[in-house]
Amino acid sequence: MKKLVGITLFTLTLGMALGVDIAPVLAQTETAAAPPNPINPGDTSWMLISSALVLLMTPGLAFFYGGLVRARNVLNTMMMSLVAMGVIGVTWVLWGYSLAFDVNLAPGQTFGQGLEAFIGGLDWFGLNQVTAETPDPIGYAPTVPHQVFMVYQMMFAIITPALISGAIVERVSFKAYFWFLLLWSTFIYSPLAHWVWGKGWIGATGALDFAGGTVVHISSGVSAVVAAWVIGPRRNFATQGHAPHNVPFVLLGIGLLWFGWFGFNGGSALASGSLATTAFVNTTIATSAGGLTWMILEWVLRQKPTAVGIATGFLAGLVAITPAAGYVLPLGAILIGSITSVVCFFAVSLRVKLRFDDSLDTYPVHGVGGTIGAILTGFFATKAVNSAGNNGLFFGNPGLVWTQFVGVFATYVFAAVGTFVILKLLGLVMDLRVKPLTEEEGLDIPQHGEEAYGKEFEFSGNSIFSGPSAFSSTQDKE
Repeated sequence: MKKLVGITLFTLTLGMALGVDIAPVLAQTETAAAPPNPINPGDTSWMLISSALVLLMTPGLAFFYGGLVRARNVLNTMMMSLVAMGVIGVTWVLWGYSLAFDVNLAPGQTFGQGLEAFIGGLDWFGLNQVTAETPDPIGYAPTVPHQVFMVYQMMFAIITPALISGAIVERVSFKAYFWFLLLWSTFIYSPLAHWVWGKGWIGATGALDFAGGTVVHISSGVSAVVAAWVIGPRRNFATQGHAPHNVPFVLLGIGLLWFGWFGFNGGSALASGSLATTAFVNTTIATSAGGLTWMILEWVLRQKPTAVGIATGFLAGLVAITPAAGYVLPLGAILIGSITSVVCFFAVSLRVKLRFDDSLDTYPVHGVGGTIGAILTGFFATKAVNSAGNNGLFFGNPGLVWTQFVGVFATYVFAAVGTFVILKLLGLVMDLRVKPLTEEEGLDIPQHGEEAYGKEFEFSGNSIFSGPSAFSSTQDKE
């Protein structure tokens, strides 16, 4: 440094003596001396846009779920998605992000050792050391500011527990759900995110999860079925119709979800470029294949393709491609979307036959779809798409299928046991579900003091309460 200062002073003195403009020389000296800035504006822009797209998915989910329930519960159902944006938007900053991604790696270490293989630390509590000027020190996203990576991951943390609400709508207490949301995001989501993406033990096994097949969809789907079992079915579930009150809401919701999913999957490349392009393209075609397959199944088996059906097929395709989006070729993406749609279609049919009240089929779509997508990643993944990934069964590495299964199984066990424990503990200090009369009248007014449509809607559209649900009407004929 002293040498640089000396050279600069000598150049300045000589230039003044000779009457030479030395500003360009000084500028070149400063440029040469300054370390290169690792922040890439293009990558940063893409990640900020992707973060906004993923956040939009939660209001999209609110419309999707809100349209599927009865009119007297629509606000309560949508609130269960929106409240996640408030709760986790704060807790992620305070401790969630640190628990998920803070890890101390010794020289030569790629993954956390000991306790840090299972949970992150608290060095980043309250975004301590998480700046907007430099990348994260671990190397998760080396070309964008640390805060950009943090806020992108926040959007995943927000929507994941909101997905669970679909299994327990129309009877769960909002107070109980609020506390479940806070506890589940802390003790289930953050550890799982650490295991898979935060240098934890599942990542160390070589399991592939590009954008959340295990972390988001399997965890929420499994937790949903456990929550539905612990809380119990809706009153008169087996004898009374529970028709969607607003199918256009469902279609609006799936449109917003599909749009936001481009950030969900494309942004998981953590940079703009060829990998983001691959994930973007695979997201589109797998979703198209999923919706088309579901529609054909309904058309052939039940004579009528339904709007709710094709929307559910699109969702199955989105869920399926999530773990594979950055690892497979386009033809693989089509097959993953189509195969998963078939399995989810019959999973919904089985749920209806069993009369199990997973209200909006969260497990048959997210749990089953995430499982099939994660396993099929072990078949279709190829290093030709992503050198940081691995080859699957169809590219000479059958061992990846087993590795994927291990990650899936661990997620099932952890999410199921953790959710059961959280709900049982909450049940000791508060009611998990509303009173029978409240459930019969609807949750909007008793829980929130407001209603979506007013009395006029009840007289003009009351018939929607008496028919079979659009979800089950296409299934009960099986």
